[in-house]
Amino acid sequence: MAKRKKALNSLSNRTRRLRERLNVNIYVLPNLLTTANMFCGFFAIIYAIKGQYLVASYAIVAAAVFDLLDGRVARMTNATSQFGAEYDSLSDIVSFGMAPGILLFLWSLQPFGRLGWLAAFFYLACGGLRLARFNVQKKVISVAYFQGLPIPMAAGIVASSVLAFDDLGLNPQKSWGLLAMTFLLGFTMVSNFNYRSFKDIDLKERLPFTYLVLGVFLFAIVALHPEVMLFVLFLTYAVLGAVFGVLKIGKHGRKALTSGPHHDSELEEDIEFIDPDWDDETPTH
Repeated sequence: MAKRKKALNSLSNRTRRLRERLNVNIYVLPNLLTTANMFCGFFAIIYAIKGQYLVASYAIVAAAVFDLLDGRVARMTNATSQFGAEYDSLSDIVSFGMAPGILLFLWSLQPFGRLGWLAAFFYLACGGLRLARFNVQKKVISVAYFQGLPIPMAAGIVASSVLAFDDLGLNPQKSWGLLAMTFLLGFTMVSNFNYRSFKDIDLKERLPFTYLVLGVFLFAIVALHPEVMLFVLFLTYAVLGAVFGVLKIGKHGRKALTSGPHHDSELEEDIEFIDPDWDDETPTH
């Protein structure tokens, strides 16, 4: 009798714990924005399959806007949570991994056959690895740099390339340049190259006048020919990060031959040790 009562109590406790796990309370507003991000990614996939590549590209851009907003809203309203972080990563792999990969394949890479879909899958897989790596490195975050190209930026390059090619009247079919770009984006996402995040610049504080001049200059360049210049600026950002990363590897390699082990002091100065539940690239809400 006692054993039966003990077994029933144990079962009751397990049932109660399971019920508590299922009844997860979440913050509605930031997660609605994350859902909007996922919706835009799904919308982009549908319209890419329908052959409406421009609409799909704009949907990816819209997803990036929602991705930017959900994290900001979560932090402004103090509505961060581990649930939000995981949900955001799932949304990102749809909007910035799956959608751009399918768009690239149908829009440009399909004539390459097996090489084309392997390139598109390489982009998707690297995007997933980029998000997974970021999720397990939350305790140490560099304020000034991203480690590897952020997946929203990679998706932005894909979307802006579609807009640029359409604006210039170029034929994207079986473009070796776009094929190379696909592999480059995948590689840079999983690389250890440092990409400037500009998060260390506080716009609420007084800044040198040159910052305003640079901002106006960039705005003028984009306004001159938005579809083309956005693609050029985004791609330049990706390429420069890779170039500087390779140069730094070469520089450190030469130092190692002459002076032994070294440390990347520039990056170490910008690293902050923070709460593992806080995340400035993948929002927690």
